[in-house]
Amino acid sequence: MRPVRRRDQRGVALPSPVVLLSAAAVALAAVAFVVTGGHHNDRVEVATKSSAPVTSPAAPTKSTKTAKPKPTKKAPTVDRAKTKVLVYNDTNISGLAGTVGQQVAKAGWHFVAADNWAGTIPATTVYYPSGMKAAAHQLALDLGIKRIYPRDPSATGMLPDGLTVILLGALS
Repeated sequence: MRPVRRRDQRGVALPSPVVLLSAAAVALAAVAFVVTGGHHNDRVEVATKSSAPVTSPAAPTKSTKTAKPKPTKKAPTVDRAKTKVLVYNDTNISGLAGTVGQQVAKAGWHFVAADNWAGTIPATTVYYPSGMKAAAHQLALDLGIKRIYPRDPSATGMLPDGLTVILLGALS
């Protein structure tokens, strides 16, 4: 005969595995954030003019000191005609790289070629070599691409002296 458990006996209630896994995931995310300092290396997400937050002008404050205007750092000018651009298609959309290449040329860039890409990247991206970040930013704005990323110097198939666009979908 089995022992009968009385209702006044108490046991230990353990949390479910889902709660334990969730707590572990949050702890790991916190450690990763602290270790990396919350930075994303050299990745840049490009904000378009229409997506910039709207702010209201600040109310004037009474100050006895006149603030000297800070010298503004002038953005480097980009010579589109001298900047080479290579466009790759990483989709099943036939001719997409050529179509975007025509848009690149119409915007004044030196369009070099269109081809297919075989690889894995997270999103449509403009890759740039050292010293060409401003040009990559401008091309991304011209095409409506939200991601630019420095080119790995050891990467094959990308322009060493120009910009490389890899498409994962049609541009809007």
